Amino acid sequence: MTVALIVAAGSGERLRAGQPKALVELAGRPLVQWSIDALQALDSLERIVVALPPGVPAPAGVTAVEGGAVRSDSVRRALAAAGACELVLVQDAARPLLTPELAGAVIAALEADAEADAAIAAVPVTDTIKAVDVLGAVSETLDRSRLWAVQTPQVFRRSALERALAVDPEQLAQATDDAWLVERAGGRVIVVPASDENLKVTTPMDLRMAELLIQARLRQRP
Repeated sequence: MTVALIVAAGSGERLRAGQPKALVELAGRPLVQWSIDALQALDSLERIVVALPPGVPAPAGVTAVEGGAVRSDSVRRALAAAGACELVLVQDAARPLLTPELAGAVIAALEADAEADAAIAAVPVTDTIKAVDVLGAVSETLDRSRLWAVQTPQVFRRSALERALAVDPEQLAQATDDAWLVERAGGRVIVVPASDENLKVTTPMDLRMAELLIQARLRQRP
């Protein structure tokens, strides 16, 4: 049994939209609705819980909770409202180009690997990545053949995610994704190749790019 948690409590300051990011319109729908629609197409999901900013009503067909001050606190609050489940899928509302196929592939990868605690969507890094010291000088050029840019969805065994989230607020605030918390707790995380179209909407330019990609998808539908 799998439950999906959608993290949608961000303020969206860098988007400069004047409202919570989850409510920003993208191709005629609120940003968060695109993730909801993709996940509702999966028969394997028991329910969807969305962590939203205070006062934002729950979209149809999902359970809503008030999000926390940091991302992983929102995940913890949503998990508390998820009910019984074996697997937990965590999705960022800021990635509206999620497809049911990708979500299903990440779930299937974790189900197929009994030794893994989590499976995460990611893409290989194509840029050259350099580490820079505090003075702005390059200290190291990293081997990009071993580097992956991490996305959502991320799927966890519930017990592993609960252990990873049971840390103090300072450690939760440091987490930019939940897989890092599982890793630091000694968990095994596997990577599922995704698409660079599964972009994260952070800036106005990202929003314009997402709009173009969604419109292209809609034109391809029969």
